[in-house]
Amino acid sequence: MGIYDRARGTTDALFSPRLWTKDGLATEAGKPDFWDRSTLYALRGVFAAGDTARAMQRLTAYTRRRLLGEHVPYAVEAYPEGGQAHLSAESALYCRIFVEGMFGIRPTGLNAFAMTPRLPDGWNRMALRAVHAFGQVFDLEVVRTGDSLEVRVLPVAGGLIVRTAPAGGTVAIAF
Repeated sequence: MGIYDRARGTTDALFSPRLWTKDGLATEAGKPDFWDRSTLYALRGVFAAGDTARAMQRLTAYTRRRLLGEHVPYAVEAYPEGGQAHLSAESALYCRIFVEGMFGIRPTGLNAFAMTPRLPDGWNRMALRAVHAFGQVFDLEVVRTGDSLEVRVLPVAGGLIVRTAPAGGTVAIAF
């Protein structure tokens, strides 16, 4: 949400035993009920705030338990409504963890965006393929190059765009 001066304390609170359950974020501290919506927004925000290691750990656990485990294969609105058997908009929020959290894409115009990539430790690269946005179709790659990250935008129509930023830095892309 653009509030980064208290990111560490907020992340500590979100991942505390009072709020984080085996299924994700509790609806209220100390209560067993959880919502995928709040969990997915939290994971998106923690990536965007730069706490990639803890965000990746929770994202992996969430994905294994809630999406690949003995559960419906998509995020649901809330437990126990409908016995966890209904589809909701939360499925799209899962994708936003990657697009807005890990890749840090923020629109800045009809044909432009800013990007603050958060490449997880141990990863040398990540990519989004066939992105349809900003009036273009393009591939987006982030490659670790020493202490920096190289962002490559490969439009279907047009030339390669390359930007370099330090880890945690933002690049601007305009078509």
